[in-house]
Amino acid sequence: MEKLFLTLGCGDYDRTHALQTGAVEAEGIKLNYIPLQSEEVFWRMGHHREFDASEMSLSNHITMVSRGSSPFVGVPVFPSRYFRHSSIFFNVASGIKEPKDFKGKKIGTPEYAMTAAVWIRGMLNDEFGVRTQDVKWFIGGQEDPGRKERIQLQLPPEIQVQSIPEDKTLNGMLESGELDGLISARIPSCLAKGSPKVQRLFPNYKDVEIDYYKRTKIFPIMHVLVIRREVYERNPWVARSLYKAFCEAKERAFQTMHISNSHAYMMPWLSWEREQLKEIFGPDWWPYGIEPNRHVIETLIRYMGEQGLLAKPVNVEDLFAPSVIGEFKL
Repeated sequence: MEKLFLTLGCGDYDRTHALQTGAVEAEGIKLNYIPLQSEEVFWRMGHHREFDASEMSLSNHITMVSRGSSPFVGVPVFPSRYFRHSSIFFNVASGIKEPKDFKGKKIGTPEYAMTAAVWIRGMLNDEFGVRTQDVKWFIGGQEDPGRKERIQLQLPPEIQVQSIPEDKTLNGMLESGELDGLISARIPSCLAKGSPKVQRLFPNYKDVEIDYYKRTKIFPIMHVLVIRREVYERNPWVARSLYKAFCEAKERAFQTMHISNSHAYMMPWLSWEREQLKEIFGPDWWPYGIEPNRHVIETLIRYMGEQGLLAKPVNVEDLFAPSVIGEFKL
């Protein structure tokens, strides 16, 4: 019987490598896996629906669901997770010394609605009392001029967001002092090149992030797997099939990481790192599925409501295909 041909736009990850090579196959599906950077995947899927399924910004997905017009159906596979304390930067002449100093400052971010920015703003509020409305937000291209918000913003008036000039970049404005700080999924090139004018807010971010996880049990989710709604409605079984295949591919990556006679990855202390991860997180530090991630997703939804990104309340189950909610029993 002929398999259903589907295109998938997704990052090049260890946890999806077996899907790229074909070592893991989704039941009933012939998968054309197209590995791309996430910004390109989101833009092409969001603007042109180029793929049958793709990685997608979780915050953008939640916003679209809240507006009742999402062209996508989610699958509880989370290709990208990232602690974001390392993703907060400031100009040393700004007067910023600690998180509370972000109040009243001019802070850049490539997109107000991007998931990394939502998590950082929520953390600054919960942990340090810096509310979203306490900051003046500036959006635009970090390294290239002209970047636009993927999701049209419909924010309450107390939240101040404006675009930077078309011929400028967030990176340049941060280094020059036109912006006091930056929150972003990517390190600004000025810092990567060693500029003395820019620093991380949390230089010891690994210790801070471990402490944050131990207190909150939140390992922030960045991206989710989505299927174009018309593809799902014609073939609702593909959601479960893709879910199972992504789980199997992730398990293969775990097994490869546990090979002890040689390192599968270019990390000299991989065995030590793996043992540390188990001690902090338990046996699965990258869980898929709804229930292991409910607390994390509910927290992100709360943050999005506080930051003016939801048109109406959203439940976790609203985000995913009904066919992937729950498990069958023998």
